[in-house]
Amino acid sequence: MTGHVLIQQLINGLSVGTTYALIAIGYTMVYGTLRLINFAHGDVYMVGAVLGFYVAEWMTARGSSVWLTLPAVFAAAALACSVLGYAIERFAYRPLRKQPRLVLLITAIGVSLLLENVFQLPWVFGQRYVPYPEPITTAALKSVGFLGLTRLDLLSLALSLVLVGLLTWIILATRTGLALRAVSFRFDTATLMGINTDRIISFTFVFGSALAAVAGVLNAIRYQVEPLMGIMWGLKAFIAAVLGGIGSVPGALVGGLLLGIIESLLRGVILPEKYKGYADAAAFVILILILLIKPSGLFGRTVREKV
Repeated sequence: MTGHVLIQQLINGLSVGTTYALIAIGYTMVYGTLRLINFAHGDVYMVGAVLGFYVAEWMTARGSSVWLTLPAVFAAAALACSVLGYAIERFAYRPLRKQPRLVLLITAIGVSLLLENVFQLPWVFGQRYVPYPEPITTAALKSVGFLGLTRLDLLSLALSLVLVGLLTWIILATRTGLALRAVSFRFDTATLMGINTDRIISFTFVFGSALAAVAGVLNAIRYQVEPLMGIMWGLKAFIAAVLGGIGSVPGALVGGLLLGIIESLLRGVILPEKYKGYADAAAFVILILILLIKPSGLFGRTVREKV
């Protein structure tokens, strides 16, 4: 093994890890406010990829340049998924908020199955695997001439840093962020202090869904689009959130990057050729180990609850 190969796999891991991180942040934001694992979040990621595909196909067919199409694809996917995230929270979760937590969990699974089956309908998207239009994939996957680094790798890293930076600024420097921290710390007390908890919870769904949409478009360009793509990526992003400490935004970022690097090293460096398919199992091994050794995750805090 050469140093070139090792660096290449680290770059691949960081690129993929950023998409895990973007999805994981949505999980951790919702859990931080509602103590709910939103299992429909992986399917919101899928919806972003599919809607982005339709926008890309429509604009490419009309001769739009790649550099005009790409921003439009990301913006349209993020906007549509923000609306979808708000609708899921408003109509599926909010009416059941005072019910036992298990009811919300079952509802989340139901919303996930609904989205997966709706998008498998022939008149919505269908049971197919398709790449993004060729002008986009060709431009995005073009090497920039340094250790196999592609434009998509740079775009993934840049978008992730910008979006995480924006979220960090919102949390630390705005009234919405102050309210979000208050709701995350003590929901009932925040309500008594006059904070509009409904608005804050809606914000977490809207912003988290937009991040998932961006991740969906990035991965759809990197691989392909299909209506069940959110299942495995959603599970792995959830594991990344648990690894970093569910409820911690920095933890979700670090957990996503670590998971991406570990998988990339297993596929490209550690595992023999015939065992490379088992690299996906690494995420689930990590989940078991983190739950056994440090259930609160790398950046999470242990919380005592009265039973």
